[in-house]
Amino acid sequence: MSVLLIAEHNNKELKPFTLNAVTAASQIDPDLHVLVIGHNAGDVAKSASNIPLVKKVIHVDNPIYENYLAENFTPVIVQNSEKYSYLVCSANTFGKNLMPRVAALLDISQISDIIKVISSDTFLRPIYAGNAFATVKSNDQKKCITIRPTSFEQAESSGGSAEIITSEAKENYEESKFIKKEEVKSDRPELGTARVVISGGRGMQSGDNFKLITQVADKLNAAIGASRAAVDAGYITNDHQVGQTGKVVVPDLYIAVGISGAIQHLAGMKESKVIVAINKDGEAPIFSVADYGLEADLFEALPQFLEELNKLNTIQK
Repeated sequence: MSVLLIAEHNNKELKPFTLNAVTAASQIDPDLHVLVIGHNAGDVAKSASNIPLVKKVIHVDNPIYENYLAENFTPVIVQNSEKYSYLVCSANTFGKNLMPRVAALLDISQISDIIKVISSDTFLRPIYAGNAFATVKSNDQKKCITIRPTSFEQAESSGGSAEIITSEAKENYEESKFIKKEEVKSDRPELGTARVVISGGRGMQSGDNFKLITQVADKLNAAIGASRAAVDAGYITNDHQVGQTGKVVVPDLYIAVGISGAIQHLAGMKESKVIVAINKDGEAPIFSVADYGLEADLFEALPQFLEELNKLNTIQK
């Protein structure tokens, strides 16, 4: 009945969503093991062993795993899956690329994007862009599961002392190879894990006007998001997209500026703890999920908001 959780990391440290996945996986079965695949990733394995909920860490270290490639990772997971009833990973870009391959090779059905563990074989997951929920029961002896990390709290990261064992690497997959990785460097909080997010929509009217969003974000130490309409219009790059086909966020505060509130966007942010909407259309759907709504022209409201934030900063200093 053990659970094998595939850790997401950069060979130096665990990605934060791995801790959310640990919480969910431990609710499925407390006998939780973590698989760390990488190169020179000893510090990652050690970090995983320090998580109190983790009982064992399996470390596979080889130069061919220096850069994440799903085609290389999949055979290792399948090789180590024999003794486990559950294979678990986060339902983010990492997991969505990896776990369907694992499920296919094991000839089992994948249970995707769960938001609640009801029992060891029954789970809750959103469907229809989050407008309905399906209770899914699996009778497969081995279950392949991806977890919506924002639906679970992060596990404690220190105080544990799990055993670390090593496992052999598989042969390199020759038909795919890593070319390069391009990352956007930013001092801002990561969009998926930020406590405050401010997003702009088509109402921003141009990419230049997103500087208003940036100025407010600077004051709030917030991540910057966007609706798909803003991304498709070229106002901002698609790594900022929030929604069904972008990132799912659950910050403490989500500020939606000039966003009408299409179903696809709401699916990515409506679980935020507090939602503030600014839109000049009082009938915009975004107001139906907002805790606080301001019917106003954003080009008047944002400068006023920024002015008040500057006053607060002056007072605090």
